[in-house]
Amino acid sequence: MERLIPKFRFGHIDPAAVEARRARRGPGYEFYQIVPTNIMLVTAVLGIKDFTREAVEAAIPNYWNCVEALAEEKVDVFVLGGTPVSAQLGRPRVVRLLREAEDKTGIRGDAPLEAAIAAMQYLGLKKIAVGGRWTDEFNQAVVRYLEEGGLNVVAITKRGQWGKEAFAMSFEEGLKLALEVGREAARLAADAEAIFVPGGATMSLHVIPAIEEEFGKPTFTRTSAEVWRNLVNPGIIPPVTGWGKLLATGK
Repeated sequence: MERLIPKFRFGHIDPAAVEARRARRGPGYEFYQIVPTNIMLVTAVLGIKDFTREAVEAAIPNYWNCVEALAEEKVDVFVLGGTPVSAQLGRPRVVRLLREAEDKTGIRGDAPLEAAIAAMQYLGLKKIAVGGRWTDEFNQAVVRYLEEGGLNVVAITKRGQWGKEAFAMSFEEGLKLALEVGREAARLAADAEAIFVPGGATMSLHVIPAIEEEFGKPTFTRTSAEVWRNLVNPGIIPPVTGWGKLLATGK
């Protein structure tokens, strides 16, 4: 039995609704490319149906149900997942929700754009290019959030996606698109100090070694930033090699 006791329980509030009659790709597939198997991933579902502000507002009352469910599972940390959730709520509200959850449960919370901001601060960088695949409206929300965190977004790409288009992508289409927008972001902004390619629907981890080799700039995704901030930097797991400068950097 001792062999199955996790070293750490990593809570994740999955943003997307689980639709009937659709297969769901394993949410831990990307996570376990970089995290040891004695780290348990524990998931609760927020249930957003789209990336719009209205859809996020409709789902956010379920946040507290998710927090309580993860607390019952004794997670050590939790992430309010989904760049769309953070961007549409805005940074002050996200920070407040995370703080309120910690006050209530004693469990520290994180979010994708918070992890990205922390990564940039740790690396001593301010200018960031974002490989996004969303609309102009949504891009503005992402830029606003990152700039409120002290970053200078020097470029952000777009592909006009809302939730329907993102959820409809095949696994292979998502991989291809993540690499495409990551490279485009790097080319658009020669003065960018780092490249950020968020988006859980594309499982974008693979862009990190490719873009760092091609452009020589630190590159990270929401998964790599969240793992670095909550597992590598605190010393829960050792630095991870082969997946970019950020994950290879310890305390």
